[in-house]
Amino acid sequence: MTEAAAIPVTVLTGYLGAGKTTLLNRILTEQHGKKYAVIVNEFGEIGIDNDLVVDADEEVFEMNNGCICCTVRGDLIRILANLMKRKGRFDAILIETTGLADPSPVAQTFFVDDDVRAKTKLDAIVTVVDAKHIAGSLKDAKEAREQIAFADVILLNKTDLVDGAALAETEAAIRKINPLAEIHRTTKSGVALDAILDVGAFDLDRILEIEPHFLEGSHSHGHHEEDVESISFDTTKPMNGEALTHWLRTTLTTKGQDILRSKGIFDIKGETKRFVFQGVHMLMDGDLTSPWKADEPRRSRMVFIGRNLDRDELKRGFESCIAA
Repeated sequence: MTEAAAIPVTVLTGYLGAGKTTLLNRILTEQHGKKYAVIVNEFGEIGIDNDLVVDADEEVFEMNNGCICCTVRGDLIRILANLMKRKGRFDAILIETTGLADPSPVAQTFFVDDDVRAKTKLDAIVTVVDAKHIAGSLKDAKEAREQIAFADVILLNKTDLVDGAALAETEAAIRKINPLAEIHRTTKSGVALDAILDVGAFDLDRILEIEPHFLEGSHSHGHHEEDVESISFDTTKPMNGEALTHWLRTTLTTKGQDILRSKGIFDIKGETKRFVFQGVHMLMDGDLTSPWKADEPRRSRMVFIGRNLDRDELKRGFESCIAA
């Protein structure tokens, strides 16, 4: 199967009660004309009426609108392999990570298994956030902070339950943890599905379209109020490609447990194309993508999102990769 035919996969996460189930029920019951496969941890948790289910074998449930619902009682890789063998093509696959402390084990599946990687592509990590209760969750729950840190897209849900000032404050708190994710304000998880499915947020070629302001104008800074923080660096000087690859690999190998997400766009000396990089914990994916435009200033930008980050050490590493 060619890269073009790879089926986009969205990983859906969010703290308890944020509104994930409402969103999943919409996808599985609305007449949207698409065929989605939704993989949930426990079918019982999603609370779908049996009369909406057309065909139920042990793990796979076909819905009246043509969507498929699966339960993960076993191995995610096996479930994905079985889905790929079914007749007819899916427009997208959505995986809900209920009960997991963070979405990284699911995201990592799409880096480490060759067969899964050949047939699917990780499209985005979408986090549903409860606008009314998130402030408390951020104080008390490491999982809530991690889910925001991993997100490419955030649904700030239940916005009808808070006033404008509180909403702005919540959004600022989210931005402190994750300056990169696209935020959609929603009520009852009401969002256009094309805002969360097949958006290409994890796609290296499209990262700049999704994030045109990727660290715009930011210089090295970090937020130290919470245990999950973001630190970013930029430079207008070209980078040494070999030194950069070595530094990124070493940093993620040694500190990857604490680095939840990392992203970068680099101007490599001697190259006409951007080098775009993404990481989840210790796993990284990088490639030369679109050419720099003749009239655009070339800048290298890097962000780390994680905990126990040593800003000075990371800054020294970043600066050591600047080409002589």
